[in-house]
Amino acid sequence: MDSKKKKTDVRALALDTLVDMDRNQKLSHVAIGDTLIRHQFMARQDRAFYTHLCEGVTERRITLDYMLDSLSGTPMRKCKPLIRNLLRMGAYQILYMQVPDAAACNEAASLAKKRGFRNLAGFVNGVLRNLSRKKEEIPLPDRESEPVRYLSVKYSMPEWIVSLFTRQYGEEVCEKILAACLEVRPVTIRTNLSRISPEGLKARLEVEKVRVEEAPYLPYAFAIYDYNYLGKIPSFKEGLFAVQDVSSMLPVSVADIREDDLILDLCAAPGGKTFHAADLLGPKGKIISRDLTEFKIDYIKENKERMHYNQVEIQQWDACVPDPELFGKADLVIADLPCSGLGIMGRKNDIKYHADPSRIKDLVILQRKILEQAWRYLKPGGQLIYSTCTINEEENVDNVSWMTEHTPLRPVSIEERLPEELRGRTGKDGYLQLIPGIDRCDGFFFAKLLNTNVNE
Repeated sequence: MDSKKKKTDVRALALDTLVDMDRNQKLSHVAIGDTLIRHQFMARQDRAFYTHLCEGVTERRITLDYMLDSLSGTPMRKCKPLIRNLLRMGAYQILYMQVPDAAACNEAASLAKKRGFRNLAGFVNGVLRNLSRKKEEIPLPDRESEPVRYLSVKYSMPEWIVSLFTRQYGEEVCEKILAACLEVRPVTIRTNLSRISPEGLKARLEVEKVRVEEAPYLPYAFAIYDYNYLGKIPSFKEGLFAVQDVSSMLPVSVADIREDDLILDLCAAPGGKTFHAADLLGPKGKIISRDLTEFKIDYIKENKERMHYNQVEIQQWDACVPDPELFGKADLVIADLPCSGLGIMGRKNDIKYHADPSRIKDLVILQRKILEQAWRYLKPGGQLIYSTCTINEEENVDNVSWMTEHTPLRPVSIEERLPEELRGRTGKDGYLQLIPGIDRCDGFFFAKLLNTNVNE
């Protein structure tokens, strides 16, 4: 086994992954996850190096291309995908990793030769050695004359997103958001309260040699470190916890859940809010957990079986399509809807490259189409929790306003149910916008609204 680990060419694996993402537009967590599963017996330090390199190159792509373009006669966009990603890999190691510059240059040139680009190995080596010599001298765009481009290059964020955040939050908060997107994020977990106490889970993880720290805001949330592979942690396999950011836990924590409630989760995959609600509901109530595709439904089923939530019924259903049989029957509807994901760019580092303004317009149309049906499932006096993992006002505050104008839903206060640290920001409007760089979690939006229609 040890000899096989030593033979693993980690840089070659990273190159294959990055080229796959570049050519086929594959999402980074999918491409990286597939490789780690295929090479699950790779040495721990190799897994860490591979993951750091792939995620880092993806996260810093705009900055890397700017630095490389300033030194190369051929812009990165015109290079062959393999050469482009070799240069990015080398540049990332030189600029952001504790790798000797000479090793980064030599390994990149060697890989070019091994992949049939012997004639370009000198070009790769030359550009990277030039970067090694001049990395402290390359100026960023001028902040005064080109503030958007400056922030874009410095924080590796598409210019249209920089402009959007600057317009909605101001330049100072925008820069805090961009900086937060580049911070290392721990894996955050939620205790399966139906199976174990937070104290019991912490003790169990420590026995399993996992480092555990308290996460902000909620007593049953933890951050975990120093493990090799999630699937090998016994308490994970036994369903004692779920991986979920604390920002994603907060929407359910502000709901008024009673033990005999009927709860409908409209867009549930992978099931985080469904199972969080199940913890608070207890065994007497019922949750109907729905999503659009068989793939997503299988994902919810897998988590249900691992975590043993018997009060959850899983159904494949298009949330845009009305289901008259459930009209007026739910005590709580959870509408955690598809969105641009601009609040979780620090955790999913390629969202920023796949998002675009026109797609956001389409998402708002989809969100309102779902919300048009969602309120109909509520009993009079029932509650709807609306949430997204974005910080874009058009998908958040504007949708709350739309609901108050087009449905009998009315916002209600969530103040008394929020952690003390987050109070004082919601007023009577019943919503909270969590912002990376301001709050100690991902960017998330959630609102609580009451069905005032007495005719259902």
